[in-house]
Amino acid sequence: MLDYVALEDGLDQEERLIRDTAREFVDDQVRPDIADYYEEGTFPTELIPEMGEMGFYAPNLEGYGSPNVSETAYGLLMQELEACDSGLRSMASVQGALVMYPIHAFGSEAQKEAWLPKLGAGDAVGCFGLTEPEHGSNPSAMETRAEGTADGYVLNGSKTWITNSPIADVAVVWAKDRSSDGNPVRGYLVETDRDGVSTNKIGEKLSLRASITGEIGLNDVFVPEENVLPGVEGMKGPLSCLTQARYGIAWGAVGAARDCFETAREYATDREQFGGPIARFQLQQEKLAEMATQITLAQLLAHRLAELKERGDLRPQHVSMAKRNNVRMARDQARVAREMLGGNGITSDYPPMRHMSNMETVYTYEGTHDIHTLILGQDLTGISAYE
Repeated sequence: MLDYVALEDGLDQEERLIRDTAREFVDDQVRPDIADYYEEGTFPTELIPEMGEMGFYAPNLEGYGSPNVSETAYGLLMQELEACDSGLRSMASVQGALVMYPIHAFGSEAQKEAWLPKLGAGDAVGCFGLTEPEHGSNPSAMETRAEGTADGYVLNGSKTWITNSPIADVAVVWAKDRSSDGNPVRGYLVETDRDGVSTNKIGEKLSLRASITGEIGLNDVFVPEENVLPGVEGMKGPLSCLTQARYGIAWGAVGAARDCFETAREYATDREQFGGPIARFQLQQEKLAEMATQITLAQLLAHRLAELKERGDLRPQHVSMAKRNNVRMARDQARVAREMLGGNGITSDYPPMRHMSNMETVYTYEGTHDIHTLILGQDLTGISAYE
């Protein structure tokens, strides 16, 4: 596998084990059938408990069944999962970074004990309700609201483009608390079998098809007081979760790009035209050299983020740069790899076009490329281009 500047030579034993275990799992259990799931628009739900058993959900958290592995190990896990398909990484990323993380960081002890072991084991599935039909890049304008009652809250509103919602047991829903001064945003643990909850599936997607995406409808849904995340108010809550998830995306995109490169390199050395392999042509060698260079630069950025995260110096803006760069890189290199495969590249027998299509979603979700550009612009100039 491409590691041109030997970054992985410095991995410790645990990090190597996690990388190799994830790679073996993907190769044996998922890769042979992932194109079929993609074409059918489904996710291999039978693998959810097995992924939990293997520790793929939030292994970088501490306690409640999570082993507290290094941030590099977590990144490598995301990389190997997305090397198979973005839908596989999205499942683990949402479960861990967007559901388990906020419960771990902001939940009560009772909430942690009730949910974290089940979610970590894959015995329960979670989803993250932030994006709304009219509020994507501006989540602070959300309309979903919570009205206080004598013993809890009544929630009304709708969320959309929610990974896992049709199969979720619990949703971390972010809503404005109309009962408090200033209507602060708060997090609510909403079991999906509560009266008034609907989780309709979104179909007819042309990207990220091997992932179950849906909506969350909230129609006078009562949740008790003990379902409110007590440790955070305001947009810090959901945005801190997104920082965790975007960190995983920055690593995952490298995996998708690497898979495209390896496919293109193998194809170029095997495919013969004009009396020999096409890898002997300068045009093909230039493409491979540029792909390897861009992937290596993205790997360097991901490994540096892990170092910053380990020592507590990682800022959201650092993650914005890596998410923005690495996903754009993967999107571009997937297209080049598809081009090198010629007509064969448009079939499901080869992964580059599937990765290329998936990257259109990853390029947009959890902060669009343009929004991350403006986040960096504000950090560099001190001037906000948006409110």
